[in-house]
Amino acid sequence: MSAEEQNQTTESAAPACAPEGHACGHASASAEGVRRSHHPAELKNSMISRLNRVEGQIRGIKGLIEKDTYCDDVLNQIAAAQSALNAVGKLLLEGHMKSCVIERIQAGEDEVIDELLVTVKKLMK
Repeated sequence: MSAEEQNQTTESAAPACAPEGHACGHASASAEGVRRSHHPAELKNSMISRLNRVEGQIRGIKGLIEKDTYCDDVLNQIAAAQSALNAVGKLLLEGHMKSCVIERIQAGEDEVIDELLVTVKKLMK
């Protein structure tokens, strides 16, 4: 997949926090009706770096299965990959709550709480 395709996939699949032109927050949707997030470069780079490592871990797990590696060893690698992915989710959730959610509440959009609760329940499965 090319870098452009990855960016398009990431943009369409990522939860969006801020419309274009805003620092962050769930204000109104953009002209296309899509909410966007704008994370500080440091956070974004950290999440991308962590996701790249997770991607490598997944490829490694696939290789272990292809080589008929002992099940317990594969399961331990799966647990490590899940933990790393959960860490990315925690970073994103923290940033979301500290900026996007607060801004929407301040704008009188209390429905963001219900949205957040649904998301947290999904993360806790």
